[in-house]
Amino acid sequence: MPGTHLSSFERGQIHILAKQGVKFMDIAKELGRSASTIGRELKRNSTPRGYDPARAQRQYEERRQACRPKARLAYTPLLDYVKTKICDEEWTPETIALRLPLDFPDDPNMRVSHETLYRALYTRHNLHYLIQCLPQARPRRRKRGQGKTRRGPSIPNRVGIEKRPAHIEQRTEPGHWEADTIFGKNQDSFLVTLVERSARILRAVEVFSKHADVVARAINELLLELPTSWVKTITFDNGTEFADHKTIADTLNVDTYFATPYCSWQRGTNENTNGLIRRYLPKGTCFKNLHPNRLKTIVKQLNNRPRKCLKARTPNEVFQKQRQEHLLALRT
Repeated sequence: MPGTHLSSFERGQIHILAKQGVKFMDIAKELGRSASTIGRELKRNSTPRGYDPARAQRQYEERRQACRPKARLAYTPLLDYVKTKICDEEWTPETIALRLPLDFPDDPNMRVSHETLYRALYTRHNLHYLIQCLPQARPRRRKRGQGKTRRGPSIPNRVGIEKRPAHIEQRTEPGHWEADTIFGKNQDSFLVTLVERSARILRAVEVFSKHADVVARAINELLLELPTSWVKTITFDNGTEFADHKTIADTLNVDTYFATPYCSWQRGTNENTNGLIRRYLPKGTCFKNLHPNRLKTIVKQLNNRPRKCLKARTPNEVFQKQRQEHLLALRT
């Protein structure tokens, strides 16, 4: 059995054969092992009275235990950091793993993978309470299911995403936005969300109607205050609330596009950000009772949240850097 460790049963066989005076090379042939394996086993675990299989098995188990690396979360500062970020700042394990090298560049003990964190949360009873702070507080981990089938939209003068300039996909140029809506309880109130593709900056506002003209007015108010160089295109979901996209295009002087039906991944930045918002405002929340300052606080916190796609930087950090580069370019 090459590539496997000796079992307690094999050690018992070695003991019997060695006691009978069988040479270690013949023992190896009998067990189907290499001669060097049996030779090392006899040399390492023999006593004046001969080979002791019980002692050999006990020492093997002790050596195996000693050679295993210590659990990462046994390091108290790391565990405290993880608890604080998950409980107080509602970070995900992936965000924590991503940010640690930036916050503790000279401390190798302050490193942990997101998979290790998830495994600890779901297997260590003293950490189970942290599961409730995760974006999707499931009692057990499971694979993502498949989406539901929906009918296609009917939006006049709709321009598909396939006609959007290819360079926008690279996320190297600021000013390209994705738009969507989040429904409140009983669909009596909504949030309009806009996310910029390169910096992942979020802008959001509450509306009490899903009518196209109301949504168009909300989007215009969110983006009109920005310089024209920061608003170039908007890619929408296929909801009919965006049917008045022509008014938005004329007001903001932008090009508008729509994602392919059933392909929400084409607006992945917006979809992911909406998922983060749902951590603060879960499904079933009535937005009518939402204080405007509460929404502003949520937007501010998400814009200051480190992102893996931004190499652990925050949307605000990236946005400010882009802004400085733009101002510098104007001066030269």
